[in-house]
Amino acid sequence: MSTAALHKVSRTCLNSFKTSLIYTSSSKLHYGSVKEPNFGLLFDIDGVLIRGKKAIPAAKKAFKQKLVNKDGKFRVPTVFVTNAGNALAQTKAEQLSTLLEVEITSEQVMMSHSPLRMFDEFHDKCVLLSGQGPVDKIAERIGFQNTITIDQIRSAFPNLDMVDHQRRPKLPPHAPSDTFPKIEAVVLFGEPVRWETNLQLIIDILLTHGSLSDPIVETTDKHLPVLACNMDLLWMSESHMPRFGHGTFMHCLESVYEKMVGKPLTYTALMGKPSEITYMYAEQLIRKQSARMGLSAPVKTLYAIGDNPMADIYGANLYNKRIKEQQELTQIQATSESGTVRSQPWRQVHAGIRSITTAATQNDPVTSQVQESHVESCHSVLVCTGVYSPQPGESPYQIPPVFHGPRDIEFDVNLCMPSYITKDANAALDVIFDLQKFPMTS
Repeated sequence: MSTAALHKVSRTCLNSFKTSLIYTSSSKLHYGSVKEPNFGLLFDIDGVLIRGKKAIPAAKKAFKQKLVNKDGKFRVPTVFVTNAGNALAQTKAEQLSTLLEVEITSEQVMMSHSPLRMFDEFHDKCVLLSGQGPVDKIAERIGFQNTITIDQIRSAFPNLDMVDHQRRPKLPPHAPSDTFPKIEAVVLFGEPVRWETNLQLIIDILLTHGSLSDPIVETTDKHLPVLACNMDLLWMSESHMPRFGHGTFMHCLESVYEKMVGKPLTYTALMGKPSEITYMYAEQLIRKQSARMGLSAPVKTLYAIGDNPMADIYGANLYNKRIKEQQELTQIQATSESGTVRSQPWRQVHAGIRSITTAATQNDPVTSQVQESHVESCHSVLVCTGVYSPQPGESPYQIPPVFHGPRDIEFDVNLCMPSYITKDANAALDVIFDLQKFPMTS
């Protein structure tokens, strides 16, 4: 960990919240006269803006007094990046609009499953959907044309779900259906309601290579493609303690599969924070927001505001690391005397993820350009209203002792350190606006 990073943390006053800033010992803000922003905001939702079905008062105040103008229009390009995957973006936008009393459009909301739009080679395949909520409608909106739900499998193969004695079929077992379609991929949208049912049937699909009417296949060198959204081990609801997230379910699935097969489960793609693909996609949405707002200044800086060190902070810092690597490669290319040095594609978050360039939908200006970043930096801002919620008397922020991130993302202790720590979302805007010399009000 760098001395500068430690210095930032040592100056925080989290115990009493006497100051909302970490980067300065003064509580006086120095807002400048910049009229047009050249930065964008990536807000996490749960634990930053809302808790359960209620808005966090400081967040509501920040939006109404600082982030929107007197006409209710956003003053800064803003995208809401959530790891939730159990709803349509439109539904989440309507919920946020009601709770924050600010008009938010679906184009500003990025669900954990939003990047699935890029994986168009799976859109015409028969895919199994796991999660809760209207996953079939969500998948259809994304572009999937042929989907199967867990409930449809239970209906066609009632004897496969045997853990809950109350749900076992009352009638004599019937022969397996030979007309049930062969499943070609599995998409994990989020944590299901009945974990034992989904664990059992997903494992069945993988062990039979998608043909549930057939016995288990002995050759397990390669299983069906698995695309997973939302890797949060924990998340914050109304409870005073964090609750299990989809990352916990994924951990169970990985463990059961490896125990049965002797080889690790591999993912074709991982989406949601802290994966880089999420921030790549979010950057494109910010640029589209900037264009809709008619801003002439290009977005150079992103600020990711979140409450989860292992998702929001780690992901933003990982993306910033990627940006710096891209800049270094560009500089090497520019200064190469021979001209043979070329920028290499961004390294992948994990070995299983395929090239984003080939995944991009050519007809979509967002997804067709998602492989390239145009911002100069991405800063992480940790708020204390969610998963990270220090109690009076606790010591200042420390690196979490256990890495709660996804199995396939390498742990780098330096990426756990937030750029800034603030009391809440309102204080986060104070920090950001001061850094950017942007007026607090229009």
